[in-house]
Amino acid sequence: MDLGSHSTLNEHLQRMGISSGSQDKVSVLDSGPEMTEPQLAVDPVATSNLSAKAPEFYPSGYNQNFNQNFTDSSFEDRCDGYLTLAEYVQDFLNHLTEQPGCFETEIEQFAETLNGWVIADEALQELVELIYQQATSVPNFSYMGARLCNYLSHHLTISPQSGNFRQLLLQRCRTEYENRDEATKGDETTRKQFHAFVLFLAELYLNLEVKGTKGQVTRAEILQEGLRELLNALFSNPVDSNLICAVKLLKLTGSVLEDAWKEKGKNDMEEVIQRIENVVLDANCSRDVKHMLLKLVELRSSNWGRVHGTTPHAEATPENDPNYFMNEPTFYTSDGVPFTAADPDYQEKYQELLEREDLFPYYEENGADLSGPGELCFCLLNWAA
Repeated sequence: MDLGSHSTLNEHLQRMGISSGSQDKVSVLDSGPEMTEPQLAVDPVATSNLSAKAPEFYPSGYNQNFNQNFTDSSFEDRCDGYLTLAEYVQDFLNHLTEQPGCFETEIEQFAETLNGWVIADEALQELVELIYQQATSVPNFSYMGARLCNYLSHHLTISPQSGNFRQLLLQRCRTEYENRDEATKGDETTRKQFHAFVLFLAELYLNLEVKGTKGQVTRAEILQEGLRELLNALFSNPVDSNLICAVKLLKLTGSVLEDAWKEKGKNDMEEVIQRIENVVLDANCSRDVKHMLLKLVELRSSNWGRVHGTTPHAEATPENDPNYFMNEPTFYTSDGVPFTAADPDYQEKYQELLEREDLFPYYEENGADLSGPGELCFCLLNWAA
């Protein structure tokens, strides 16, 4: 082989990323019986400082014990590694916050574990407080917290003399409710905490199912009256943050509240709308907040965005009624796609809607059978007094 052909081969190998000056050899096919091509080398492979024996990586805040324990079958195994009930419950709440999609698949086992652990009044009260704090302090957990409360209210077996899960939960909410007037006049931190409570109570109203003596499922009527008084408190102190909270509350529950009031022959929503119009005319709130209030009045005038047939024979369908699956207000994504609380991604879409509006950058958004119809009223007597 002449020098010209050898030079051509070197150029070809260089284009392929192989250097002729390396020490590691690469065999080349013989060109003939009397001549063997030179053995060419490649660059040595760079070594890595990473170790195959390094411990498995977990994101910050990830609890290995939780996922391992929670997927085990027995109560003893699931609780192994948890020293207290608070530790176990808080891990599950954090897990549910980060992965809300696991609710359906893991809630049954969580309730089963609690039934093996929560066997005293103090433990039940601690459980209620942990869930309440998570729902009112962690953004976007109010809806999931309300769903969790509804499930536990029907599946926890403990029912001490101090009250079952639902009764203790409503008693805890009553504590915040009774401070409503002071809270709406408080400093920014106090108001923000109160607003988180208001939105959690709204989600409880929408998601907490109460079974009557005949098996019928209704909403907790005491919460309906409570929300009415919370609106009064917010409008009585019409600073921007209170009014923004009132708008969020009405967007979330306005259609349901109005329907419930109408069934009783009450005109409460008309009074609420009149109060909003008075605030727009008289209050010293910002221009943006007044615009939000006017948009809310417009939403209500369109029956909260619900679509109904123009004739008695027109039948609602998923195509002509965005609330076909649930009688809730309609909102719209940035692409103009309608969605309601019936959508699986409702909470994420609703939060995106809030963040898209530049009107409130400092406020974050936080969805056992009764022995008789008077049980709730007994535990929260004079709530709305």
